[in-house]
Amino acid sequence: MSIPVLDLTMRPPRSPRVRLGGYVCLPRLLDKGRAHLAGKAGDYRYNCPLDQRWFAFAGLSADALLAEIAKEKGDGELLAWISENAACRRAPWEIAAWSAYMEARAPGDAESHEIFAEKTRKLAPFREDIVTWFDLLDLDDYVSFGGKA
Repeated sequence: MSIPVLDLTMRPPRSPRVRLGGYVCLPRLLDKGRAHLAGKAGDYRYNCPLDQRWFAFAGLSADALLAEIAKEKGDGELLAWISENAACRRAPWEIAAWSAYMEARAPGDAESHEIFAEKTRKLAPFREDIVTWFDLLDLDDYVSFGGKA
């Protein structure tokens, strides 16, 4: 059975907040990988800096996961493969702590604050509730496909 591929020129991938196996970012990463392989990634990039944080935590390479995604495995099958092949065998509490940290992560250094402020100003200059990177990603996904900030 073929796994449906999201056309990321028509709609965004899943929110970085959506979890699979307790991991934030993973469903979004899988959506981008599938779209990348199908030539339907649009402006979304597989193995972007956010994805790289997930790969570093999980102890997997982007190429190895992409090769598994290419086999048209479902999310559950890919999660099982990740659990078996990750160099860093993470306990559920470690995954939960890392995911909570990532969900709350905000700009740290001055350059990151400038980038964050510039993007927020462009997308929603009057919003005061956009404070984390996930807030900004969700807002960008929404506005990019016609939503009003």
